Amino acid sequence: MANLVNLSSKSDVVGAIASILCFLHCLAAPFLFVVQAGLVAGEGSHPWWWGTLDMGFLAISLLAVYWSAKKTTKGWVKVGFWGLWGVLALIILNEKMGIVHLMEQVIYLPTLGLVFLHFYNRQYCHCKDENCCAEG
Repeated sequence: MANLVNLSSKSDVVGAIASILCFLHCLAAPFLFVVQAGLVAGEGSHPWWWGTLDMGFLAISLLAVYWSAKKTTKGWVKVGFWGLWGVLALIILNEKMGIVHLMEQVIYLPTLGLVFLHFYNRQYCHCKDENCCAEG
C-alpha cells in the first residue's frame, strides 16, 4: 500500500512519462508498420503486443489522471485531465472497434494535452505535505 501512496504523490511525473511514451508509441507506429511491411509481405496487421500497448498506456494514464485530478486545486485542470483522458480513451476504443474512421494524428492532441497538464499541475502544485493539494 505504501508504494501506491508513493505513486499517487508522483502521479504527475508518472502521467507525463506515460503520456510521452504513448505519444512516442503513436508516432513510431507508422514507421514500424512500413518496416514490418517490408519484412512480411502480404500481412496487413501489426504484432499482437503492439496493440496491447495502447491499453496499457491507457490504464497507466487512468491511474495518473485519477491521482492528479484528485490532488489538484484548480477546477479547470481537473476537468481538463478527465476530458482529455476521455477523448484519448474514445479514440483508442474507436480505433480498436473501427466505428468511425479518424485520421491517425488525432490521437496526438489529447496525448500532448495530458503531457502539458501533468507538467503544469506539477509546476503549480508544490506541496510540502500531503494535504496542501487536497480537493478544495
